[in-house]
Amino acid sequence: MLQYFNTKEGKINKLSDYERNCWVSVVDPSEEDLVYLQTEFPIAEDYINYPLDMDEKARIERDDDAFFMLVRMPHFVGLKEEIPFTTIPVGLIVTKENIISICKEDNVIIDEFENGRIKDINPAKRYKFLLQILLKAAGKYLTHLREINKIVDSLEDKLQASMRNKELQELLKYQKILVYYTTALKSNEVMLERLQRSGLFQNYSDDAEMLDDVIIEFQQAIEMTSISNNILTQMMGAYASIINNNMNIVIKFLTIITITISIPTLIASLYGMNIKIPAQDNPHMFSYILLTCFVLCSGVIFFFMKRKWF
Repeated sequence: MLQYFNTKEGKINKLSDYERNCWVSVVDPSEEDLVYLQTEFPIAEDYINYPLDMDEKARIERDDDAFFMLVRMPHFVGLKEEIPFTTIPVGLIVTKENIISICKEDNVIIDEFENGRIKDINPAKRYKFLLQILLKAAGKYLTHLREINKIVDSLEDKLQASMRNKELQELLKYQKILVYYTTALKSNEVMLERLQRSGLFQNYSDDAEMLDDVIIEFQQAIEMTSISNNILTQMMGAYASIINNNMNIVIKFLTIITITISIPTLIASLYGMNIKIPAQDNPHMFSYILLTCFVLCSGVIFFFMKRKWF
């Protein structure tokens, strides 16, 4: 789907048709849309196809006709999905007449720009508009990470109460998400370093300052992701040790019970044989056997208690 936007009276405005200095937003393009882009705009075909590959890494490229940037943006799928948070590639193409964004799936960041929830934007100022998208993407990473930390804290509380496999599997899922975020953020960081070295934004001091803000925000997201991942890794290791320790305690307890029960079982087996046995005619022999079993079992339990087995 192709949509066109410009700024009118300080607000984003949707256009019915293409015009110069507008923003061309492309989301999940059809074959007809791809043909239209390749025909109407002087950009390399790869610039259109790169963002449609969900595994593409962040990069920048430049030729005589256009400047191309691919950035991996955070994407919320839904808490009921197998992977609630992920990242998707978004292509940003700056030409001499417009700026084009291309992504395979609907993205909340692009939606916020389209719906006018971002203030002080103007697609005609193409490079500043590009930096505003990057700054919003960095902020969305931080927002997602805070939400992930809240969910992990909630799962930790449930895990302390139940120690079930379900909560451990949920924690493992969010650990996988943090790995995805780390990979995407590192890729974006390398891309931004190349962008800063290119000197493309040095002509205007405001753009240079905004680029510095974008880099700082992404570095903060990287640090926050690394800290969250380390905490979750250590927590998973701690809970794995606790579960193993609890299992050992259960096995040890069952072993003690088995040994203790085997004593009266052995005595009852000996005196249950159909042969002549000592004191079999004594009318109090059954009481003596019970007393002997009780004393021996108590002795075994006292021995294990002295050894601090339970």
